[in-house]
Amino acid sequence: MVVADSQTAGLGRAGKSWFSPPGVNLYLSVILRPPVPAREATLVSLVGAVATTEVMRNEGALAFIKWPNDILLNSEKVGGLLLESETGGGKTPAWVIMGLGINVAQHPASVEFPATSLKASAWAVSVVDCLEAFCRHFMTWTNTWLDQGFRPIRKNWLWRCKGIGDKIEVRLANKTVKGVFKDIDQDGALLLKTGKREHRITAGDVFFATA
Repeated sequence: MVVADSQTAGLGRAGKSWFSPPGVNLYLSVILRPPVPAREATLVSLVGAVATTEVMRNEGALAFIKWPNDILLNSEKVGGLLLESETGGGKTPAWVIMGLGINVAQHPASVEFPATSLKASAWAVSVVDCLEAFCRHFMTWTNTWLDQGFRPIRKNWLWRCKGIGDKIEVRLANKTVKGVFKDIDQDGALLLKTGKREHRITAGDVFFATA
């Protein structure tokens, strides 16, 4: 596990920059070698997302997951996860690195999807407190995944997910698709219903319909 005080080139999904001022937020990378088939390595990010919301829910905060890897607090982005992996040609992944960023005391102001921090949401916690709590919950949920498979992770992920059953907009690399967020499959892909068609989406930016 590697924890940084700040990042000079912090990245989010799709190469987007990650707000990383020194000494105020949590910047964490966890290096893992899970004993699972290589195709299941991406499920680590779902385990991490459930663990992160568990940290905040323990303090009474209304935390949710925005597919695929964002953490919301009071409907604003407070954190995110990013996964990198290397199969090494084996049956199990050579390594998986799960990056996690949580806005503890500061958050960016001019972003497309509204952001917040734990402090701005009146949650008094330090970076160390947040790190320790995440480690405990991540260990618990990782053991659940390895012992019981993906089913309990998927169930709890869906329970914490924002937008299930609602109309959403998914921005892909070359187009935007609108429809109803029906479910996620066994690989964590988003299932979007548009008319009579169902789209399986593995990467994209989700935006919620406004009244």
